[in-house]
Amino acid sequence: MELELRHLRVLCAIADTGSVGRAAAQLGSSQPATSTQLRRIERHLGAPLFERTTSGVAPTGFGAEVLAAAREVLARADCLGRRSIDETAAGRRELRLAATNSPVLPGMLSRLRSQLPELQVTVSSVYRSSDIVDLLEQGVLDAAIAVDYPGMELRHSDAVAYRGIVTEPTFVALAAGHRLRHRTEVALADLAEEPWFVTPDDGAGWPGVFFSACGAAGFSPAAVHEFLGDRLELQDMIAAGLGVSTVQATTKPQSAVVIKALAGTPLWTRYLLAWRSATVGGELVETLFGAATAAYRELIAGSPHFQAWAARTYRGARL
Repeated sequence: MELELRHLRVLCAIADTGSVGRAAAQLGSSQPATSTQLRRIERHLGAPLFERTTSGVAPTGFGAEVLAAAREVLARADCLGRRSIDETAAGRRELRLAATNSPVLPGMLSRLRSQLPELQVTVSSVYRSSDIVDLLEQGVLDAAIAVDYPGMELRHSDAVAYRGIVTEPTFVALAAGHRLRHRTEVALADLAEEPWFVTPDDGAGWPGVFFSACGAAGFSPAAVHEFLGDRLELQDMIAAGLGVSTVQATTKPQSAVVIKALAGTPLWTRYLLAWRSATVGGELVETLFGAATAAYRELIAGSPHFQAWAARTYRGARL
């Protein structure tokens, strides 16, 4: 193999997060794929780059040397394409941003406005990720947060570039008085007879991936209510015992709602930062991506149910 910039970014992500699992989530990949990539890099370089610690991993002596060189190479590579906004957009100093139903957006926007106060940002809500791709390709948008699912990556032309922000598990929201409320994790099959609130086609594979997961668990939902609306309204209906729903892993529950991990983690969602290459330059991409990942880390810090799932899932893993 030949070392590429993406390999160096993997090494830096592992070093920065102290864990292959957390690095994989940050890179929008899976832990097995990231572990395999690390092993290939170590074989190519001829020595281990990381060693296990009580809290995760840390660079070996040789690894620290490689990381120093990797960071220097990445910094120089970033400088080659660094522009606040491409020349075609430099005169207007604005960014046309859209997002699907993503909890990352508020924190990302807050950081973006703090770091680039001179940049005029207009924000649109676009539910379907396939529509987001179309708007980017047509030049209506400059950048966006979209979603897709493992094995069902969004299709796009060369006019659009993207980077995975995170691949996260899908959880389920139940009424606080639900019969399964005391379980640490809930098997999808145990909810076979429940009414489900399910959001409509998102242009990326949902709700097909949900129904496929139900089929793999041996059932078809007894009742399905299509719902696309306010998240608090959804929780009100769940709290009233009208049904259950899949939710984003960092969802903050109301007092009458509990959020549970699904046993075996049958559903995953990837959040993407996508942009139009002709109008968004390298420096702005890095700023957007940094703001998005920082916003997601803040969400994790405020989600004890997500932290508990991660501790159970990655306990005893190599990295």
